[in-house]
Amino acid sequence: MKKLLTVLTCLVLAACSSTDAPQPLGPPVPGTLRVLAGSELADMQPILDKAAQATGVKVTFTFTGTLEGAEQLASGTAAGKYDATWFSSNRYLQSVPDANKRLGNQVKIMNSPVVLGLSRSVVQRLGWEGKQVTWGQIAEAAGSKAFTYGMTDPSASNSGFSALVGVASALAGTGTAVTADQIAAVSPALTKFFSAQALSAGSSGWLSDAYTKRTTGADPGQKVDGLVNYESVLLSMNAGGKLSEPLSIVYPSDGVVTADYPLTLLSDANDDARSAHQRLTDYLRTPDVQRQVMDTTRRRPAVPGVTLSDQFVQRDLIELPFPTGHEAIDALLSAYFNKIRRPSRTLYVLDTSGSMEGDRIKGLRSALTGLTGADNTLVGRYRSFHNREEITLLPFNSKPSAPQTFTIPETAPEAELGKVKGFAAGLDAAGGTAIYDSLTRAYQILGGADPDHFTSIVLMTDGENTNGTGLSGFKSTFQALPEAARHIPVFTVLFGEGSPDELNQVATLTGGKVFDARNTPLANVFQEIRGYQ
Repeated sequence: MKKLLTVLTCLVLAACSSTDAPQPLGPPVPGTLRVLAGSELADMQPILDKAAQATGVKVTFTFTGTLEGAEQLASGTAAGKYDATWFSSNRYLQSVPDANKRLGNQVKIMNSPVVLGLSRSVVQRLGWEGKQVTWGQIAEAAGSKAFTYGMTDPSASNSGFSALVGVASALAGTGTAVTADQIAAVSPALTKFFSAQALSAGSSGWLSDAYTKRTTGADPGQKVDGLVNYESVLLSMNAGGKLSEPLSIVYPSDGVVTADYPLTLLSDANDDARSAHQRLTDYLRTPDVQRQVMDTTRRRPAVPGVTLSDQFVQRDLIELPFPTGHEAIDALLSAYFNKIRRPSRTLYVLDTSGSMEGDRIKGLRSALTGLTGADNTLVGRYRSFHNREEITLLPFNSKPSAPQTFTIPETAPEAELGKVKGFAAGLDAAGGTAIYDSLTRAYQILGGADPDHFTSIVLMTDGENTNGTGLSGFKSTFQALPEAARHIPVFTVLFGEGSPDELNQVATLTGGKVFDARNTPLANVFQEIRGYQ
Protein backbone atom coordinates (compact mmCIF):
# COMPACT_ATOMS: atom_id res chain seq x y z
CA MET A 1 0.00 0.00 0.00
CA LYS A 2 2.83 2.38 0.87
CA LYS A 3 4.37 1.83 -2.56
CA LEU A 4 1.03 2.50 -4.26
CA LEU A 5 0.54 5.74 -2.38
CA THR A 6 4.02 6.90 -3.29
CA VAL A 7 3.22 6.24 -6.93
CA LEU A 8 -0.06 8.11 -6.67
CA THR A 9 1.64 11.12 -5.15
CA CYS A 10 3.92 11.65 -8.11
CA LEU A 11 1.10 11.13 -10.53
CA VAL A 12 -0.50 14.39 -9.56
CA LEU A 13 0.27 16.29 -12.70
CA ALA A 14 1.63 16.10 -16.19
CA ALA A 15 1.94 19.59 -17.50
CA CYS A 16 2.28 18.86 -21.19
CA SER A 17 1.85 16.30 -23.94
CA SER A 18 4.43 13.53 -23.64
CA THR A 19 3.96 12.61 -27.28
CA ASP A 20 5.19 16.06 -28.30
CA ALA A 21 8.44 15.72 -26.35
CA PRO A 22 11.69 15.70 -28.31
CA GLN A 23 14.26 13.00 -27.72
CA PRO A 24 16.60 13.50 -24.73
CA LEU A 25 19.64 15.61 -25.48
CA GLY A 26 23.20 14.46 -26.01
CA PRO A 27 26.21 14.53 -23.68
CA PRO A 28 27.15 17.57 -21.57
CA VAL A 29 28.32 20.64 -23.47
CA PRO A 30 30.19 23.42 -21.63
CA GLY A 31 27.97 26.49 -21.34
CA THR A 32 24.79 24.53 -22.11
CA LEU A 33 22.17 23.64 -19.49
CA ARG A 34 20.09 20.61 -20.51
CA VAL A 35 16.71 21.13 -18.84
CA LEU A 36 13.83 18.69 -18.43
CA ALA A 37 10.83 21.02 -18.29
CA GLY A 38 7.09 21.55 -18.59
CA SER A 39 5.99 22.80 -22.02
CA GLU A 40 4.57 26.03 -20.56
CA LEU A 41 8.16 27.20 -20.07
CA ALA A 42 8.45 27.65 -23.84
CA ASP A 43 7.23 31.23 -23.37
CA MET A 44 10.50 31.98 -21.54
CA GLN A 45 12.54 31.52 -24.73
CA PRO A 46 12.89 35.24 -25.58
CA ILE A 47 14.24 35.93 -22.10
CA LEU A 48 16.53 32.91 -22.25
CA ASP A 49 17.91 34.08 -25.59
CA LYS A 50 18.93 37.35 -23.94
CA ALA A 51 20.29 35.41 -20.98
CA ALA A 52 22.55 33.44 -23.31
CA GLN A 53 24.05 36.66 -24.61
CA ALA A 54 24.52 38.07 -21.11
CA THR A 55 25.76 34.96 -19.28
CA GLY A 56 27.06 32.61 -21.96
CA VAL A 57 24.58 29.96 -20.77
CA LYS A 58 22.39 28.33 -23.41
CA VAL A 59 19.29 26.43 -22.27
CA THR A 60 18.17 23.42 -24.28
CA PHE A 61 14.71 22.19 -23.27
CA THR A 62 13.27 18.70 -23.38
CA PHE A 63 9.58 19.12 -22.68
CA THR A 64 7.65 16.50 -20.75
CA GLY A 65 4.98 16.17 -18.10
CA THR A 66 5.86 16.36 -14.42
CA LEU A 67 4.57 12.81 -14.00
CA GLU A 68 6.89 11.54 -16.71
CA GLY A 69 9.70 13.69 -15.33
CA ALA A 70 9.21 12.24 -11.84
CA GLU A 71 9.36 8.75 -13.26
CA GLN A 72 12.61 9.50 -15.11
CA LEU A 73 14.20 10.96 -11.99
CA ALA A 74 13.03 8.20 -9.68
CA SER A 75 14.14 5.41 -12.02
CA GLY A 76 17.50 6.99 -12.71
CA THR A 77 16.95 7.17 -16.48
CA ALA A 78 17.44 10.96 -16.37
CA ALA A 79 20.95 10.55 -14.98
CA GLY A 80 23.53 11.95 -17.36
CA LYS A 81 20.90 13.19 -19.81
CA TYR A 82 19.83 16.37 -18.02
CA ASP A 83 21.48 18.94 -15.80
CA ALA A 84 18.35 20.51 -14.33
CA THR A 85 14.54 20.39 -14.16
CA TRP A 86 12.11 23.27 -14.48
CA PHE A 87 8.49 22.51 -13.68
CA SER A 88 5.76 24.70 -12.26
CA SER A 89 6.36 23.19 -8.82
CA ASN A 90 8.64 20.71 -7.06
CA ARG A 91 6.08 19.73 -4.42
CA TYR A 92 5.26 16.46 -6.14
CA LEU A 93 8.80 15.50 -7.03
CA GLN A 94 9.77 16.08 -3.40
CA SER A 95 7.10 13.67 -2.20
CA VAL A 96 8.72 10.81 -4.14
CA PRO A 97 11.86 9.78 -2.22
CA ASP A 98 13.76 8.40 -5.22
CA ALA A 99 13.03 11.55 -7.24
CA ASN A 100 13.58 13.97 -4.37
CA LYS A 101 17.10 12.69 -3.67
CA ARG A 102 18.10 13.66 -7.22
CA LEU A 103 17.06 17.30 -6.76
CA GLY A 104 19.85 19.75 -5.94
CA ASN A 105 19.87 23.54 -5.64
CA GLN A 106 16.39 24.97 -6.31
CA VAL A 107 15.92 28.62 -7.30
CA LYS A 108 12.43 30.08 -7.68
CA ILE A 109 12.18 32.28 -10.76
CA MET A 110 8.54 33.49 -10.91
CA ASN A 111 5.05 32.88 -9.51
CA SER A 112 1.53 32.40 -10.80
CA PRO A 113 -1.52 31.54 -8.66
CA VAL A 114 -4.29 29.26 -9.91
CA VAL A 115 -7.50 31.29 -9.94
CA LEU A 116 -10.94 31.49 -11.55
CA GLY A 117 -11.54 33.62 -14.63
CA LEU A 118 -15.13 34.35 -15.71
CA SER A 119 -16.56 36.46 -18.48
CA ARG A 120 -17.07 39.98 -17.19
CA SER A 121 -20.82 39.86 -17.78
CA VAL A 122 -21.07 36.64 -15.74
CA VAL A 123 -19.18 38.21 -12.80
CA GLN A 124 -21.53 41.18 -12.96
CA ARG A 125 -24.58 38.91 -13.10
CA LEU A 126 -23.34 37.02 -10.06
CA GLY A 127 -22.82 40.29 -8.19
CA TRP A 128 -19.14 39.52 -7.58
CA GLU A 129 -17.59 42.53 -9.25
CA GLY A 130 -15.41 44.39 -6.77
CA LYS A 131 -16.36 42.03 -3.93
CA GLN A 132 -14.52 39.38 -1.96
CA VAL A 133 -15.72 35.89 -2.80
CA THR A 134 -14.79 32.64 -1.05
CA TRP A 135 -14.37 29.18 -2.54
CA GLY A 136 -17.50 28.19 -0.63
CA GLN A 137 -19.54 30.90 -2.37
CA ILE A 138 -18.07 29.87 -5.72
CA ALA A 139 -19.01 26.24 -5.05
CA GLU A 140 -22.59 27.20 -4.15
CA ALA A 141 -22.98 29.21 -7.36
CA ALA A 142 -21.46 26.39 -9.38
CA GLY A 143 -23.82 23.87 -7.79
CA SER A 144 -26.82 25.96 -8.79
CA LYS A 145 -25.53 26.06 -12.40
CA ALA A 146 -25.03 29.83 -12.24
CA PHE A 147 -21.95 29.43 -14.46
CA THR A 148 -19.82 26.82 -16.21
CA TYR A 149 -16.07 26.56 -16.58
CA GLY A 150 -13.20 24.55 -17.98
CA MET A 151 -10.29 23.08 -16.00
CA THR A 152 -7.38 20.78 -16.68
CA ASP A 153 -7.35 17.19 -15.49
CA PRO A 154 -5.65 17.14 -12.06
CA SER A 155 -3.73 13.97 -12.97
CA ALA A 156 -2.43 15.65 -16.12
CA SER A 157 -1.74 19.27 -15.23
CA ASN A 158 -0.58 21.30 -12.25
CA SER A 159 -3.24 23.98 -12.70
CA GLY A 160 -6.03 21.40 -12.34
CA PHE A 161 -4.50 19.71 -9.35
CA SER A 162 -3.71 23.02 -7.66
CA ALA A 163 -7.35 24.01 -8.08
CA LEU A 164 -8.53 20.70 -6.61
CA VAL A 165 -6.19 21.09 -3.63
CA GLY A 166 -7.09 24.74 -3.15
CA VAL A 167 -10.84 24.22 -3.19
CA ALA A 168 -10.62 21.18 -0.90
CA SER A 169 -8.35 22.94 1.61
CA ALA A 170 -10.51 26.05 1.66
CA LEU A 171 -13.75 24.09 2.07
CA ALA A 172 -12.24 22.04 4.89
CA GLY A 173 -11.83 25.35 6.72
CA THR A 174 -9.18 24.17 9.17
CA GLY A 175 -6.40 26.52 8.11
CA THR A 176 -4.15 23.51 7.58
CA ALA A 177 -3.52 21.17 4.67
CA VAL A 178 -6.47 18.94 3.86
CA THR A 179 -6.14 15.40 5.20
CA ALA A 180 -7.43 12.06 3.97
CA ASP A 181 -9.95 11.97 6.83
CA GLN A 182 -11.49 15.27 5.69
CA ILE A 183 -12.12 14.29 2.06
CA ALA A 184 -15.47 12.61 2.73
CA ALA A 185 -16.74 15.64 4.66
CA VAL A 186 -15.88 18.14 1.90
CA SER A 187 -16.94 15.89 -0.99
CA PRO A 188 -20.54 17.24 -1.17
CA ALA A 189 -19.27 20.82 -1.56
CA LEU A 190 -16.61 19.68 -4.00
CA THR A 191 -19.28 17.91 -6.02
CA LYS A 192 -21.20 21.17 -6.28
CA PHE A 193 -18.12 23.00 -7.49
CA PHE A 194 -17.16 20.41 -10.09
CA SER A 195 -20.72 19.97 -11.34
CA ALA A 196 -20.16 23.23 -13.24
CA GLN A 197 -17.04 21.94 -15.01
CA ALA A 198 -18.02 21.47 -18.64
CA LEU A 199 -14.61 21.27 -20.31
CA SER A 200 -11.57 19.14 -19.44
CA ALA A 201 -8.07 19.23 -20.92
CA GLY A 202 -4.66 17.73 -20.46
CA SER A 203 -2.82 21.06 -20.63
CA SER A 204 -3.43 24.68 -19.67
CA GLY A 205 -2.48 25.88 -23.14
CA TRP A 206 -4.98 23.71 -24.99
CA LEU A 207 -7.65 24.63 -22.46
CA SER A 208 -7.22 28.35 -23.05
CA ASP A 209 -7.15 27.88 -26.83
CA ALA A 210 -10.33 25.80 -26.74
CA TYR A 211 -12.07 28.40 -24.59
CA THR A 212 -11.10 31.20 -26.96
CA LYS A 213 -12.26 29.28 -30.03
CA ARG A 214 -15.56 28.37 -28.42
CA THR A 215 -16.35 31.90 -27.31
CA THR A 216 -15.67 33.23 -30.80
CA GLY A 217 -17.55 30.46 -32.62
CA ALA A 218 -14.40 29.01 -34.23
CA ASP A 219 -14.97 25.77 -32.32
CA PRO A 220 -18.33 23.92 -32.37
CA GLY A 221 -17.95 22.76 -28.77
CA GLN A 222 -20.17 23.85 -25.92
CA LYS A 223 -19.35 27.35 -24.73
CA VAL A 224 -18.31 27.80 -21.11
CA ASP A 225 -18.35 30.93 -18.97
CA GLY A 226 -14.78 30.79 -17.74
CA LEU A 227 -11.68 28.86 -16.79
CA VAL A 228 -9.78 27.71 -13.74
CA ASN A 229 -6.19 28.35 -14.80
CA TYR A 230 -2.97 30.16 -14.03
CA GLU A 231 -3.37 33.89 -13.53
CA SER A 232 -0.66 34.36 -16.18
CA VAL A 233 -2.70 32.43 -18.75
CA LEU A 234 -5.88 34.41 -18.03
CA LEU A 235 -4.03 37.74 -18.24
CA SER A 236 -2.42 36.68 -21.53
CA MET A 237 -5.81 35.73 -22.94
CA ASN A 238 -7.17 39.18 -22.11
CA ALA A 239 -4.12 40.86 -23.59
CA GLY A 240 -4.28 38.74 -26.74
CA GLY A 241 -7.38 40.56 -27.98
CA LYS A 242 -9.05 37.40 -29.33
CA LEU A 243 -11.77 37.02 -26.72
CA SER A 244 -15.27 38.18 -27.54
CA GLU A 245 -15.51 39.37 -23.93
CA PRO A 246 -12.66 39.89 -21.44
CA LEU A 247 -12.26 37.65 -18.42
CA SER A 248 -12.63 39.04 -14.92
CA ILE A 249 -10.31 37.25 -12.52
CA VAL A 250 -11.83 36.06 -9.26
CA TYR A 251 -9.26 35.75 -6.47
CA PRO A 252 -10.90 33.67 -3.71
CA SER A 253 -10.48 35.57 -0.47
CA ASP A 254 -9.74 32.38 1.49
CA GLY A 255 -6.68 31.59 -0.59
CA VAL A 256 -5.06 30.05 -3.65
CA VAL A 257 -2.31 27.59 -4.55
CA THR A 258 0.60 29.17 -6.42
CA ALA A 259 3.10 27.74 -8.90
CA ASP A 260 6.62 28.97 -8.11
CA TYR A 261 8.65 27.59 -11.06
CA PRO A 262 11.91 26.49 -9.39
CA LEU A 263 14.83 26.04 -11.80
CA THR A 264 16.39 23.02 -10.09
CA LEU A 265 19.91 21.70 -10.53
CA LEU A 266 20.13 17.91 -10.40
CA SER A 267 22.31 16.42 -7.70
CA ASP A 268 24.57 14.60 -10.18
CA ALA A 269 25.20 17.68 -12.38
CA ASN A 270 28.87 18.33 -13.17
CA ASP A 271 30.82 21.43 -12.16
CA ASP A 272 30.24 23.20 -15.47
CA ALA A 273 26.47 22.71 -15.15
CA ARG A 274 26.58 23.97 -11.56
CA SER A 275 28.37 27.12 -12.67
CA ALA A 276 25.94 27.60 -15.57
CA HIS A 277 22.94 27.14 -13.25
CA GLN A 278 24.34 29.71 -10.83
CA ARG A 279 25.06 32.30 -13.55
CA LEU A 280 21.65 31.79 -15.18
CA THR A 281 19.56 31.94 -12.01
CA ASP A 282 21.47 34.99 -10.75
CA TYR A 283 20.68 36.72 -14.05
CA LEU A 284 17.00 35.68 -14.08
CA ARG A 285 16.50 37.06 -10.57
CA THR A 286 17.90 40.52 -11.28
CA PRO A 287 15.21 43.24 -10.99
CA ASP A 288 15.35 44.21 -14.66
CA VAL A 289 14.92 40.62 -15.84
CA GLN A 290 12.15 39.99 -13.30
CA ARG A 291 10.29 42.90 -14.83
CA GLN A 292 10.86 41.40 -18.28
CA VAL A 293 9.38 38.13 -17.02
CA MET A 294 6.28 40.04 -15.89
CA ASP A 295 5.91 41.78 -19.23
CA THR A 296 6.63 38.70 -21.36
CA THR A 297 4.93 35.87 -19.46
CA ARG A 298 2.60 37.77 -17.10
CA ARG A 299 3.92 35.80 -14.14
CA ARG A 300 4.69 37.52 -10.87
CA PRO A 301 8.28 38.20 -9.77
CA ALA A 302 9.93 35.85 -7.31
CA VAL A 303 12.30 38.51 -5.98
CA PRO A 304 11.04 40.66 -3.08
CA GLY A 305 11.10 44.36 -3.76
CA VAL A 306 10.27 44.15 -7.47
CA THR A 307 7.08 46.16 -7.85
CA LEU A 308 4.13 44.43 -9.45
CA SER A 309 3.00 45.96 -12.73
CA ASP A 310 -0.50 47.40 -13.15
CA GLN A 311 -1.82 44.23 -14.80
CA PHE A 312 -1.96 42.58 -11.36
CA VAL A 313 -5.09 44.06 -9.85
CA GLN A 314 -5.01 41.80 -6.79
CA ARG A 315 -1.65 42.32 -5.05
CA ASP A 316 -1.81 40.36 -1.79
CA LEU A 317 -2.90 36.73 -1.91
CA ILE A 318 -3.37 34.15 0.83
CA GLU A 319 -1.46 30.94 0.11
CA LEU A 320 -3.38 27.78 0.98
CA PRO A 321 -1.46 24.92 2.64
CA PHE A 322 -0.53 21.97 0.48
CA PRO A 323 -0.94 18.33 1.58
CA THR A 324 2.31 16.46 2.08
CA GLY A 325 1.00 13.03 3.03
CA HIS A 326 0.50 10.34 0.42
CA GLU A 327 -2.84 9.39 1.94
CA ALA A 328 -4.36 12.84 1.45
CA ILE A 329 -3.30 13.05 -2.19
CA ASP A 330 -4.56 9.53 -2.90
CA ALA A 331 -7.90 10.16 -1.20
CA LEU A 332 -8.41 13.47 -2.99
CA LEU A 333 -7.64 12.16 -6.48
CA SER A 334 -9.63 8.96 -5.96
CA ALA A 335 -12.67 10.91 -4.79
CA TYR A 336 -12.38 13.37 -7.67
CA PHE A 337 -12.29 10.74 -10.43
CA ASN A 338 -14.59 8.12 -8.96
CA LYS A 339 -17.21 10.17 -7.10
CA ILE A 340 -17.02 13.95 -7.53
CA ARG A 341 -16.48 15.07 -11.11
CA ARG A 342 -18.76 14.40 -14.06
CA PRO A 343 -18.01 10.91 -15.41
CA SER A 344 -16.77 10.40 -18.95
CA ARG A 345 -18.78 9.04 -21.84
CA THR A 346 -16.41 8.03 -24.64
CA LEU A 347 -16.81 6.18 -27.90
CA TYR A 348 -13.65 4.65 -29.37
CA VAL A 349 -13.68 4.25 -33.16
CA LEU A 350 -10.99 1.59 -33.67
CA ASP A 351 -9.35 0.64 -36.96
CA THR A 352 -9.14 -3.15 -37.31
CA SER A 353 -8.45 -3.21 -41.05
CA GLY A 354 -5.98 -5.62 -42.64
CA SER A 355 -3.10 -3.15 -42.34
CA MET A 356 -3.41 -3.44 -38.55
CA GLU A 357 -2.36 -7.10 -38.63
CA GLY A 358 0.60 -8.10 -36.49
CA ASP A 359 2.22 -5.71 -34.02
CA ARG A 360 -0.31 -2.95 -34.67
CA ILE A 361 -3.38 -4.91 -33.58
CA LYS A 362 -1.36 -6.23 -30.64
CA GLY A 363 -0.55 -2.63 -29.72
CA LEU A 364 -4.24 -1.68 -29.88
CA ARG A 365 -5.23 -4.62 -27.66
CA SER A 366 -2.49 -3.69 -25.20
CA ALA A 367 -3.51 -0.01 -25.14
CA LEU A 368 -7.14 -0.82 -24.32
CA THR A 369 -6.15 -3.46 -21.80
CA GLY A 370 -3.91 -0.94 -20.06
CA LEU A 371 -6.88 1.38 -19.56
CA THR A 372 -8.72 -1.35 -17.65
CA GLY A 373 -6.18 -1.08 -14.84
CA ALA A 374 -3.68 -3.61 -16.11
CA ASP A 375 -0.99 -0.94 -16.53
CA ASN A 376 0.80 -0.47 -13.22
CA THR A 377 3.22 2.22 -14.39
CA LEU A 378 3.16 5.68 -12.86
CA VAL A 379 1.23 7.09 -15.80
CA GLY A 380 -1.13 4.16 -16.09
CA ARG A 381 -2.54 4.15 -12.58
CA TYR A 382 -4.68 7.28 -12.88
CA ARG A 383 -5.18 7.21 -16.63
CA SER A 384 -7.32 4.08 -16.50
CA PHE A 385 -11.10 3.92 -16.83
CA HIS A 386 -12.87 5.34 -13.77
CA ASN A 387 -15.97 4.34 -11.86
CA ARG A 388 -19.28 5.63 -13.33
CA GLU A 389 -17.72 5.91 -16.79
CA GLU A 390 -19.46 4.81 -20.00
CA ILE A 391 -17.23 3.28 -22.69
CA THR A 392 -18.35 2.26 -26.18
CA LEU A 393 -15.97 0.35 -28.46
CA LEU A 394 -16.72 0.53 -32.19
CA PRO A 395 -14.26 -1.52 -34.30
CA PHE A 396 -14.31 -0.99 -38.05
CA ASN A 397 -12.70 -2.20 -41.25
CA SER A 398 -14.60 -2.12 -44.56
CA LYS A 399 -17.60 -0.97 -42.54
CA PRO A 400 -18.38 -0.24 -38.89
CA SER A 401 -18.92 -3.32 -36.74
CA ALA A 402 -21.46 -3.74 -33.96
CA PRO A 403 -20.66 -1.42 -31.04
CA GLN A 404 -20.27 -2.69 -27.50
CA THR A 405 -21.01 -0.40 -24.52
CA PHE A 406 -19.67 -0.90 -21.00
CA THR A 407 -20.72 1.09 -17.94
CA ILE A 408 -18.25 0.94 -15.06
CA PRO A 409 -20.16 0.74 -11.77
CA GLU A 410 -19.48 3.09 -8.86
CA THR A 411 -18.40 0.16 -6.71
CA ALA A 412 -16.74 -3.17 -7.52
CA PRO A 413 -15.78 -2.23 -11.10
CA GLU A 414 -13.53 -5.26 -11.70
CA ALA A 415 -16.10 -7.46 -13.45
CA GLU A 416 -17.08 -4.81 -16.01
CA LEU A 417 -13.46 -3.86 -16.61
CA GLY A 418 -12.78 -7.53 -17.22
CA LYS A 419 -15.41 -7.48 -19.98
CA VAL A 420 -13.66 -4.52 -21.63
CA LYS A 421 -10.38 -6.40 -21.44
CA GLY A 422 -11.99 -9.47 -22.98
CA PHE A 423 -13.46 -7.45 -25.84
CA ALA A 424 -10.06 -5.88 -26.54
CA ALA A 425 -8.39 -9.30 -26.56
CA GLY A 426 -10.81 -10.46 -29.25
CA LEU A 427 -10.00 -7.72 -31.78
CA ASP A 428 -8.66 -9.08 -35.09
CA ALA A 429 -7.36 -7.35 -38.22
CA ALA A 430 -8.92 -7.86 -41.67
CA GLY A 431 -10.63 -5.94 -44.47
CA GLY A 432 -10.59 -2.37 -45.72
CA THR A 433 -10.80 1.02 -44.03
CA ALA A 434 -14.14 2.88 -43.72
CA ILE A 435 -13.05 5.77 -41.53
CA TYR A 436 -15.80 8.28 -42.16
CA ASP A 437 -18.73 5.88 -42.33
CA SER A 438 -17.59 4.64 -38.92
CA LEU A 439 -17.15 8.15 -37.53
CA THR A 440 -20.63 9.05 -38.72
CA ARG A 441 -21.93 5.91 -37.03
CA ALA A 442 -20.25 7.02 -33.80
CA TYR A 443 -22.20 10.28 -33.80
CA GLN A 444 -25.41 8.37 -34.47
CA ILE A 445 -24.75 6.08 -31.49
CA LEU A 446 -23.98 8.92 -29.06
CA GLY A 447 -26.80 11.15 -30.29
CA GLY A 448 -25.48 14.27 -28.60
CA ALA A 449 -23.43 15.69 -25.77
CA ASP A 450 -24.77 14.71 -22.35
CA PRO A 451 -24.79 17.53 -19.76
CA ASP A 452 -24.05 14.97 -17.03
CA HIS A 453 -20.97 13.52 -18.76
CA PHE A 454 -17.80 14.60 -20.55
CA THR A 455 -18.69 13.22 -23.96
CA SER A 456 -16.07 12.60 -26.66
CA ILE A 457 -15.02 10.36 -29.54
CA VAL A 458 -11.56 8.86 -30.05
CA LEU A 459 -10.70 7.95 -33.65
CA MET A 460 -7.71 5.65 -34.15
CA THR A 461 -6.68 4.67 -37.68
CA ASP A 462 -3.42 3.54 -39.26
CA GLY A 463 -4.29 4.28 -42.88
CA GLU A 464 -6.25 6.32 -45.36
CA ASN A 465 -9.95 5.89 -46.08
CA THR A 466 -10.59 3.19 -48.72
CA ASN A 467 -14.29 2.42 -48.27
CA GLY A 468 -17.49 4.41 -48.11
CA THR A 469 -17.88 8.14 -47.59
CA GLY A 470 -14.80 10.38 -47.80
CA LEU A 471 -13.76 13.36 -45.71
CA SER A 472 -15.83 15.86 -47.68
CA GLY A 473 -18.91 13.72 -47.16
CA PHE A 474 -18.28 13.52 -43.44
CA LYS A 475 -17.87 17.30 -43.25
CA SER A 476 -21.30 17.76 -44.81
CA THR A 477 -22.80 15.19 -42.46
CA PHE A 478 -21.22 16.84 -39.43
CA GLN A 479 -22.52 20.29 -40.32
CA ALA A 480 -26.04 18.86 -40.59
CA LEU A 481 -25.94 17.25 -37.14
CA PRO A 482 -28.04 18.71 -34.31
CA GLU A 483 -26.19 21.23 -32.16
CA ALA A 484 -25.86 18.84 -29.23
CA ALA A 485 -24.08 16.33 -31.47
CA ARG A 486 -21.72 18.98 -32.86
CA HIS A 487 -20.62 19.65 -29.27
CA ILE A 488 -18.86 16.25 -29.25
CA PRO A 489 -15.14 16.59 -30.08
CA VAL A 490 -13.12 13.95 -31.91
CA PHE A 491 -9.64 13.21 -30.59
CA THR A 492 -7.81 11.69 -33.54
CA VAL A 493 -4.83 9.35 -33.19
CA LEU A 494 -2.27 9.49 -35.99
CA PHE A 495 -0.86 5.99 -36.39
CA GLY A 496 0.99 4.10 -39.11
CA GLU A 497 0.17 5.54 -42.54
CA GLY A 498 -2.80 7.61 -41.35
CA SER A 499 -3.23 10.95 -43.13
CA PRO A 500 -1.98 13.81 -40.91
CA ASP A 501 -3.86 16.36 -42.99
CA GLU A 502 -7.21 14.56 -42.84
CA LEU A 503 -6.99 13.71 -39.14
CA ASN A 504 -6.08 17.30 -38.37
CA GLN A 505 -9.07 18.50 -40.36
CA VAL A 506 -11.36 16.17 -38.41
CA ALA A 507 -9.97 17.38 -35.07
CA THR A 508 -10.27 21.03 -36.09
CA LEU A 509 -13.78 20.60 -37.49
CA THR A 510 -15.07 18.94 -34.31
CA GLY A 511 -13.10 20.91 -31.71
CA GLY A 512 -10.81 18.04 -30.81
CA LYS A 513 -7.06 17.47 -30.95
CA VAL A 514 -4.57 15.31 -32.88
CA PHE A 515 -2.35 12.89 -30.94
CA ASP A 516 0.68 11.46 -32.73
CA ALA A 517 1.34 7.77 -32.10
CA ARG A 518 3.74 7.19 -34.99
CA ASN A 519 6.83 7.27 -32.77
CA THR A 520 5.18 6.74 -29.38
CA PRO A 521 3.55 3.57 -28.03
CA LEU A 522 -0.19 3.60 -28.68
CA ALA A 523 -0.80 2.84 -25.00
CA ASN A 524 0.95 6.08 -23.99
CA VAL A 525 -1.19 8.10 -26.38
CA PHE A 526 -4.43 6.54 -25.17
CA GLN A 527 -3.39 7.43 -21.63
CA GLU A 528 -2.63 10.99 -22.66
CA ILE A 529 -6.05 11.41 -24.24
CA ARG A 530 -7.60 10.54 -20.89
CA GLY A 531 -6.75 14.05 -19.68
CA TYR A 532 -9.19 15.49 -22.23
CA GLN A 533 -12.12 13.17 -21.47
